[in-house]
Amino acid sequence: MSKMQRDFTQGPIAKSMIAFSLPFLLSNILQALYGAVDMWVVGNYSNPDPNVSALILSGVNIGSQITHMVAMMVSGLTVAGTVMVGQYVGARKQKDASETVGTMFTMLGIVGIALMVLMIAFANPLLRLLNTPDEAFEHAKTYLIICLLGTLFIFGYNAISSIQRGLGDSIRPLIFVGIACLVNVGLDLWLVWGLGMGAAGAALATVIAQAISLILAAVYLGRKKFIFDFKFKSFKIVREKLSLMVKLGIPSSVQSIIVNISFLVMTALVNSIGGAMASAAVGVVGKFNSFAILPAVAMSSSVSAFAAQNIGANMHDRAKKSLGVGIGIAMFISLIVFAAVQLFPEAIIGVFSPSEEVIKNGVEYMRTFSFDYLLVPIQFCMNGLIMGAGHTMLTLLSSMLSSLLLRIPVAILFGSVLSWGLMGVGLAGPAATLAGVLLTGWFLVTGRWKKDKTGIRRDKEMVS
Repeated sequence: MSKMQRDFTQGPIAKSMIAFSLPFLLSNILQALYGAVDMWVVGNYSNPDPNVSALILSGVNIGSQITHMVAMMVSGLTVAGTVMVGQYVGARKQKDASETVGTMFTMLGIVGIALMVLMIAFANPLLRLLNTPDEAFEHAKTYLIICLLGTLFIFGYNAISSIQRGLGDSIRPLIFVGIACLVNVGLDLWLVWGLGMGAAGAALATVIAQAISLILAAVYLGRKKFIFDFKFKSFKIVREKLSLMVKLGIPSSVQSIIVNISFLVMTALVNSIGGAMASAAVGVVGKFNSFAILPAVAMSSSVSAFAAQNIGANMHDRAKKSLGVGIGIAMFISLIVFAAVQLFPEAIIGVFSPSEEVIKNGVEYMRTFSFDYLLVPIQFCMNGLIMGAGHTMLTLLSSMLSSLLLRIPVAILFGSVLSWGLMGVGLAGPAATLAGVLLTGWFLVTGRWKKDKTGIRRDKEMVS
């Protein structure tokens, strides 16, 4: 096993998971800074008038939600890649792992170009569908178009990160994203604050930073003993690998799309309830949320990578033990975050925008939405185990239940019908997560997660 791989089938579980998840957590924190720095610079320095800055902030929030949905459309391929590479490595099948990487990169390139063209063509209708406030429309459109032009960079970076997670390597992705974050911060300050480019400057900073991160990662890994050599001839589709990738990936992609559609519906609802200021406030809370849930995200990925390798090695008990460790660590941190949000919401929102109206709306929304932080450690870590086992269809069903049958109806009922406003919309988050916890918890308790869904297992004579 090369230096870029970590064997999770041996050694103490907690120590291995913490060693893997800490760099991954730091990597995700830095990656979340992309959007947070955009929001902070735009909200504070894009215009001397705080209300004008809030309009630009609203545009960046709406545009970024659409670009995030585009990324999620192919997230299934990267999730499938993580599971397949992890299980192939656990099964000691290096050639199959390399072919999986080549297939994933090739497919992401094809799909990325197609999505970029399609989404740019329908940018205006999409923004109108979200009830984008007229005064923020051009800002949202500018940010959206520029980010869509960088789709391939976004896809490529996410692909490399997913492969590294499957191999058990979380150090190098941290280095690559760290460089990108520094570039992003510098460009944000220069383009938005220095040159006054507003939403366009924020989008350019993000795209350029991700492009640099992808290029550096590919050049570095190509020169090392990486599982994939990045040579032109290696970028090819292996039918067998593509078939399994699609089988595992489509449910995950549909799941991500459903989740994002539910949040887009909530964005449209918020725009209709409170206009640009409410939109900006919800956007600010969303950016803070991207940090608040990172411990759960990191431990979920750790559980998923750990489970994939151990299940590939036919070590189900060891895979299951990783779930308890992951939930415990993530819950400890989430409790601290929840307490901070309940005690100091004004201060948190004020970091992103000095507008009194944005702060008022944000506090109203954050008070109820933050109860989600008590549930996401459980849900994310259970999903990590289930996805590591290859049961992506179950996570799809869970998302459909929570997003379509609960998040949207709860938001509409309490936010609009009962006129609770943003406080009612905020309740939709924890309500949806609770439904997911109940369904995935039942699936784990029944032991159905142990059923082989990939056909990737280490030969019995190789298991010590």
